[in-house]
Amino acid sequence: MTEDELGILRCAFARQIVAVAGAAGNAALESAFARVPRERFLGDGPWKIADIGRGLIELPSCDPVYAYQDVLFSLAPGRGVNNGAPSLHARLLDALAPGPGQRIVHLGAGTGYYSAILAELVGPTGHVQAVEIDPALADEARRNLDAWGNVDVAVGDAGAWPQQRADRVYVNFAVTGLPAPWIEHLSPTGRLVLPLGVPGQPMRPAGPRFSKIGGAFLIENRDDGGEGAGGGEDAASGGFAARHICRAYFVHAEGEADRIDDGAVDRLDRAFQSGGVDFVKSLVWRRTADAARCWFWSPEWSLSYDPV
Repeated sequence: MTEDELGILRCAFARQIVAVAGAAGNAALESAFARVPRERFLGDGPWKIADIGRGLIELPSCDPVYAYQDVLFSLAPGRGVNNGAPSLHARLLDALAPGPGQRIVHLGAGTGYYSAILAELVGPTGHVQAVEIDPALADEARRNLDAWGNVDVAVGDAGAWPQQRADRVYVNFAVTGLPAPWIEHLSPTGRLVLPLGVPGQPMRPAGPRFSKIGGAFLIENRDDGGEGAGGGEDAASGGFAARHICRAYFVHAEGEADRIDDGAVDRLDRAFQSGGVDFVKSLVWRRTADAARCWFWSPEWSLSYDPV
């Protein structure tokens, strides 16, 4: 295909993906998907589609036409890293609601595809800090993102980011807990989208773990922007709204964000199994919550049925 023909294909892909995500009215998101060439972020090949039922399906070539499907492309099979299902990410990005001029931290950036979409959404006056723990993937992301001057890529442990206030935090791996910086460095009116999940058994010794059950959540800082807003324990003074977005099954975190408390995992498993996740309304952070009023309870943080 010519570049013009590929442009038409990208526009059709973007419209379909955003519609499937239930975000058909989000013109900015559709435009971002249409402008970013997905094939740029899939590696040199051979490209492989990750199919839950059939494993990895090797494609006959790296024809860009193959990129514009709602499928997963494997990026680092040994670590369980893939390019992500576009319709799922469209749904999560619609909830994240990035806007022009905002500061975004993208954790688990992989080769940078969704970092590029975030960069389109925040525009030239905004900034995206992409963080990837794997140095090889981070290097590839830097090369892929060289056309977007509003993106920086860092090799780092996602549990230590953001390192300053952020308007939006987008997490692309599953966790069983909430690292403090994700909450305490969230700006007033800031939003965090993350997948919580109960890790399953690895498919092979020392292999990656995927959630056996999990869901994506939106956390909103309802602080009014007064002194102490968005930082430290004072961030809890304004409260955090929370809601379940959808089911989501991601590969689990590595590094600091992967610290697992078996007791918390058991409680999270019971919470998912017991139902009621769609009634979650708030995050109770660094204070005791009424366990009877919580979908998930822990001494450090809880997801409560009570509004902010």
